[in-house]
This record gives sequence, C-alpha cells and structure tokens, in this order.
Amino acid sequence: MGAVLSGEVAEELEKIFGEPVEKAVLKALKNELRRKLSEYRLIDKKMRKKYGMSFEEFKAKRIVEKEGYSFEVESDYCDWELAIDGIKSLREKLEKLEKLK
Repeated sequence: MGAVLSGEVAEELEKIFGEPVEKAVLKALKNELRRKLSEYRLIDKKMRKKYGMSFEEFKAKRIVEKEGYSFEVESDYCDWELAIDGIKSLREKLEKLEKLK
C-alpha cells in the first residue's frame, strides 16, 4: 500500500484545495488524462487529414513502404501509432477512474 499523508499535511491540503485530498488528486488525475487524450486525438485528426485515411488503412496500404521509408512518413507512422495506442489506453484508465468517484 502507498504512503499515507500525516493528518496535518492532509488538513493543510484540504484548506488549500477546498476539498478532501483524495478528491483533489482524483480530479487532477482525470484532468491530466483528458488533456493527454485530447492531444492524442488531435494527432489522429491531423494524420487522418494529411493522409486522407485512418491509421488502419494507412497500415494496410503499406504507405511507409510505398513512400520509400522516408523519414517523414516513418515518423508520422510512429507518432500516429503512439496516438492510437494512447487513445485506447487513456480511455480505459479514465473509465476506471470514473468508477472511483
């Protein structure tokens, strides 16, 4: 189990945040996950527009190979794949956090 805040520290943090520490931390975590999720969605949207297709289509059509493994296209592939994986992962984490209320 993780460390527990001392009573004094918890009380001071409650005064600062105006709510129980656990609630403030949970809210901050959710907000950070939402921020990162928005960032990943923006990357997906940008790549869909740039290539005129989804990431799955991009992979299936072997665009990296067709473009001669250019640095730009390989870099886009890596960024896009990270964004797609991140979207899935962050959605799952947010769902779990939402259940904690």
